[in-house]
Amino acid sequence: MTAFNLTMPERRMTSVVFASPHSGRVYPPAFLRKAVLDAHQIRSSEDAFVDQLLASVPHHGAPLLTALVPRAYLDLNRGPDELDSALIEGVRRNPHNPRITSGLGVIPRVVANGRQIYRGKISLQDAHDRIARYWRPYHDQLQTLLDESRNHFGEAILIDCHSMPNEAVENIGPPGSARPDIVLGDRFGATVSGEIVERVEAAFAAAGLRVARNMPFAGAFITQHYGRPSRRQHALQIEMNRALYMDETTLEKRADFDAFKSLLEGVIAEIAEIGAAKTDRLAAE
Repeated sequence: MTAFNLTMPERRMTSVVFASPHSGRVYPPAFLRKAVLDAHQIRSSEDAFVDQLLASVPHHGAPLLTALVPRAYLDLNRGPDELDSALIEGVRRNPHNPRITSGLGVIPRVVANGRQIYRGKISLQDAHDRIARYWRPYHDQLQTLLDESRNHFGEAILIDCHSMPNEAVENIGPPGSARPDIVLGDRFGATVSGEIVERVEAAFAAAGLRVARNMPFAGAFITQHYGRPSRRQHALQIEMNRALYMDETTLEKRADFDAFKSLLEGVIAEIAEIGAAKTDRLAAE
């Protein structure tokens, strides 16, 4: 198993890079044998089908980086030092990191709804092997793509794409109000310029989708680590409500999956244009 799949455009025409770190679904057989969950339950942490929803990205001049390694096995949206002492032998307890204490470190202990993955602990060597084999190659490739964008276009814009359970936004907003379809996470303005966020929000809104910012998802490791606006490297997390395109219980596509994918392609084109427009201005200066 390799860590990721990279699809490049015929010609790179924008500073935007799209990525999906949680849509991987290649489960190592040895891992499944260790798990107490069945093959269906263990998929509950997947951002299922997000990679397919983004398939048109290269047609709009942007690279698309998608994980192959599944989130239940290794979480690419965590730091390599976010090791869980309750799961990994020989690791010191870190009570100050809520992601680790909830079982959602770089090697997750649980999947959705807090369901335990393993019968017991795994070795520290196993954890380090996963990080070396899958985490580092993915992040090396991601940083390379961002460096290339900055070198060629003067800036880089990372669009880090995820999906969220419908229940996660049930309590957002006043009672009876419409729930968001999309949540944009920029760490409350710290990881991307306001102009970029406004244009991304406008692209989703023009497609008829309801958008919220930073609640309940403001962005995790990837957004925080790669978002450096002062260095012309921006990072924005996008969470899409799974109920828009799939059945969360069966983990199957809705009948109108292709229609939503087509709708999303228009949004992707608008987002790619943000980097293209900036490129045109730099060329003119």
